[in-house]
Amino acid sequence: MDETPADRTRLREGGLLAVVLLLAAAGGITRWTGAPVAADVVWAVADLITLVPAVVWVAADLRARRWGADLLAVLALVATLAVGEYLAGAIVAAMVATGRVLEAGAQRRASRNLTALLDRAPRVAHLRTATGHETVPVGTVRPGDLIVVLPGEVVPVDGVLPDGGTFDESALTGEPLPVQRPADDTVHSGVVNAGAAVDVRASAAAADSAYAGVVRLAEQAAARTAGVARIADRVAVWFLPASLLIAALAWLLTGEADRAVAVLVTATPCPLLLAVPIAVTGGMSRSSKAGVVVKDGAALEALGRAAILVMDKTGTVTKGRPEITDVVCAPGHDVTEVLARAAGVEQYSPHVLAAAVVRAAASAGAAPAAAEDVTEEVGSGVRGRVGGHRVHVGRRAGAELPAWARGAARRGRLDLASVLWVEFDGEPVAALLAKDPIRPDAARTMRRLRAAGIGEVRLLTGDRVDNAREVAAMLGLDDVHAEVTPAEKLREVEAARARGVTVMTGDGVNDAPALAAADVGVALGSRGATAAAQAADAVILDDRLDRLADAAEIARRSHRLAVQSAVAGTLLSLVAMLAAAGGVLVPVAGALVQEAIDVVVILNALRALGDRKVRGPAPAAMVRRFESEHEKLLPARAAVRQAADALAEGATPAADAALRTAARLLADQLLPHERAEETELYPALSAALGGPEGTVTMSREHAEIGRLARRLERHLVEEPERIQSDQVDDLRATLYGLDAVLTLHFAQEEEAYFTLPS
Repeated sequence: MDETPADRTRLREGGLLAVVLLLAAAGGITRWTGAPVAADVVWAVADLITLVPAVVWVAADLRARRWGADLLAVLALVATLAVGEYLAGAIVAAMVATGRVLEAGAQRRASRNLTALLDRAPRVAHLRTATGHETVPVGTVRPGDLIVVLPGEVVPVDGVLPDGGTFDESALTGEPLPVQRPADDTVHSGVVNAGAAVDVRASAAAADSAYAGVVRLAEQAAARTAGVARIADRVAVWFLPASLLIAALAWLLTGEADRAVAVLVTATPCPLLLAVPIAVTGGMSRSSKAGVVVKDGAALEALGRAAILVMDKTGTVTKGRPEITDVVCAPGHDVTEVLARAAGVEQYSPHVLAAAVVRAAASAGAAPAAAEDVTEEVGSGVRGRVGGHRVHVGRRAGAELPAWARGAARRGRLDLASVLWVEFDGEPVAALLAKDPIRPDAARTMRRLRAAGIGEVRLLTGDRVDNAREVAAMLGLDDVHAEVTPAEKLREVEAARARGVTVMTGDGVNDAPALAAADVGVALGSRGATAAAQAADAVILDDRLDRLADAAEIARRSHRLAVQSAVAGTLLSLVAMLAAAGGVLVPVAGALVQEAIDVVVILNALRALGDRKVRGPAPAAMVRRFESEHEKLLPARAAVRQAADALAEGATPAADAALRTAARLLADQLLPHERAEETELYPALSAALGGPEGTVTMSREHAEIGRLARRLERHLVEEPERIQSDQVDDLRATLYGLDAVLTLHFAQEEEAYFTLPS
């Protein structure tokens, strides 16, 4: 393997340390054997062989218009030689050489996760051919090409899975278990095929894929190290003159040059040379492990001081795609039937709302029905024939709506949702309410960001005002600006910077100017635009917003440790310099004291590489299981609301049928799910929540759900044949109450439990 410049530098610095330590030890042995002159010669050689490269390092800094911290080390080495304090010079030489090795080691450890991204970048792809596959350079793959990803290989480009597959996504998301992707799902470049060979239909060229953007960012992170020690440079601006002044005064007032030398020896600024870069680069390493690649130390320092957060809405705070959040059915129809037929015709449409219908059907366990004669009319919807019925999904224009449908339309307006009408043979049978939902981890992320020191959170979006205000109100944000253009986003970010250090978070091309203008731009890189990732100072590798809170907490702690190490080390050095100026510390003792100070502050800075989490992780597989069950329980929850609505017409046969359907789904599906949560999920979450008290309120809601379900069952036991008119009011109250508790309970679990780190 070819030797890199970094390898050669590491060998030189390691060799320098070994030689200096060997000479220091040899001088000590020589002195012990009764040859003090020879010992001084050996120690002087150690001083000289360190002084030469140290002068080169200082000269390079001066050419780059940097000065301060390294210069003191050179002055200390020269001073010890000048006054014959050869042992002190050897100790300083060992200290300087050790510092260079420690710094290089910390940098290597901090950048290990970034370098791993580069090493994993695929170089070739396997194009599917009539007889098998052909290996070609990954740069030749184009959108639409069908490629084969062999077991254990990294997916080279973004694409769609014709037949599904199993993938290890831990490098991007931190998810420790393989993830099963169904047919027609998307797969991102950078994940590893954890199953049998799979076909991937490329949706982007390699250069435009998500992982390529992350690799480019990682290359910038490896190349850009300027700014890591800005705190050290600021302290050194006054520390160097102060050290020289104390040394000069000690010499002038006492006439003893040794005191000046002792001052310079104790002023050797390893707390500045090492502790600050170690803390900052340690924070970069921790951020990388948490799934956020930060370009450089300056960006991490700025994130650690951030006071204002400006966020895009669509795709950042929300999921960025519409989802069917509710299904309102006409009397006599159920959710599973409606979704199966609707998905049967919608599966042939490329529209985003059609995809939402197909996903809703899959979540509810309703396989798309076989459809024929499917056509799509722009602005109207999709039509087809399913099982002898004409099915239409889309807008309904002109015709008068029945009472249940008027109520559904009003619910759509009140919920700020789009309404898709499902019609069988020209008659409306269901209303599908579609919204771009808030990310489940958004509320937890906002709380953590405020706890990390973000005092102001603002929302900027090009979406409608009412939608933006609803999202801001749900998350407790401080301000919202809707219907803004990219230029207006840019101006808002620039205005925010005038008030404090500003972070901008977004995922689209229209966010790129604002990301570049912010003190720290953070892009969601999983499916965000390449332009956004390139303009940002940091990229969140997966699609979880709570990674932003992880990065903010890590940056805040790293910045605190850097400042703490710099200030503490400098103050201790000042105390040691004053002691040396007063004659309390001779040069040799001063060197040993400074060495002790260095060890203390470096160990403190190395804490930035550690993880402060004291609670255990959530059980990933179990959380994922109950999260998927929430989606499958949509028909059962919808049946509760449908039964309540049906009772508006009184104790009719249709209402009786809807009521008994809801009771059956409660008993067969929903209540067993709640019992399993109580006995399996909640005990397993105890470690992640800090104890069993973390689930007490949810357990109380379980009890209330059970109470209302038993009340409903008693109604049906009293009238096993058909409900009576005097039961209607209490049944409606029971059902609407149950619907409200279930809605709140599911939302709380999805926010509080299903977003826990796994």
